[in-house]
Parts: sequence; C-alpha cells; structure tokens
Amino acid sequence: MAHTTPVSLLQRIGDSPRAADWERFVELYTPLLFAWAARAGATGDDAADLVQDVFATLVEKLPAFRYDPAGSFRGWLRTVLENRWRLTLRGAARRRTAGPAALDDVPDPRVPDFTEAEYTRYLAQRALAVLQADFAPATWSAFWEFVVIGRPADEVAAEAGLSPNAVYLAKARVLRRLREELAGLID
Repeated sequence: MAHTTPVSLLQRIGDSPRAADWERFVELYTPLLFAWAARAGATGDDAADLVQDVFATLVEKLPAFRYDPAGSFRGWLRTVLENRWRLTLRGAARRRTAGPAALDDVPDPRVPDFTEAEYTRYLAQRALAVLQADFAPATWSAFWEFVVIGRPADEVAAEAGLSPNAVYLAKARVLRRLREELAGLID
C-alpha cells in the first residue's frame, strides 16, 4: 500500500481514518501493548482482553487525539493501558468482596517504561517488518543487506545484479517510508 502524502499515521487516523491505517497501527502496537500488559501483571486471556480493551478505547479516542510534539504519544498510550488495567483490577476486586478494603490487595498497576532507546528500536523493527510487504523483493533485499547487515553497496549490487546507485535508491526509498510511518510516533 503506497501513501502519496508524507503525513504520520496518527494524523491519518485523526483526519480521515481508513481501515488500512488502523490495521497498520494495530500491527505496530499490538506487541508493545502485550509487553506492557505483561509488565503490569496481565497474562494469558487477561492480557488479550486488556489489549482488546485498549484498542476499543483508541477507536473512540484516537480520531480526536492531536499529537503535541512537546508531549509523548507513548506516554499517553501507556496511560490508556494503565487506566484500562486499573478498571479491570477494580472490577475483579469488587467481584471478590464488596468493601473498599478489597483494593488494598490489588497490585500496583504501574507499567515500567521502556527506555527511549528500547522504544525507538522496538518501533523501528515493527515498522520495518510491516513495511517490507510494500516493497519489491529486490528493493527490500538491497536495502536490508546494505543498511541492516552493513554490506558494501558495490558488493550488494554485484550479488543482486543491480547498479550501486540502485542500492542507494533502495536505501533512500525504504528510509523515507520509515520516516513517514514513524512521524509523530517516536517522541
């Protein structure tokens, strides 16, 4: 799927959400949400229910969300997950007992944060995995071998039957799309 405008995923969802944009968002963020859910103590079906609750909340809230460069989208997203987890824990506590003392036994739902480097690395890896389908195999292979593996452009070009310039163009195309996809998502 090619995007003709270099706007971020968040802007596309906010301005005129399309199924493809939501699918891309889900592909990028599901593993991260599951990791945060696990760190919060949710496992198995509880983690799956929590992630589903977060996405249901996001369907409602993301179209009105406006990214603030001074803020943190990741922090906002984590807060949505934490709040949904708190509601789940409170509901479970109410079902166990009716008194307010039941909340004393509820574990602290704060989710430890990824470091900036971990978050950036995670999101770039997810975006690359999602973007791979958008490129011809030769373009993707030239990009991967040159940029990720670190092989010299001349060597990659000779092996793939391309010119060195084609390898540089593959790098530029993939990195441009990666920047477009991650605009506004990495704080």
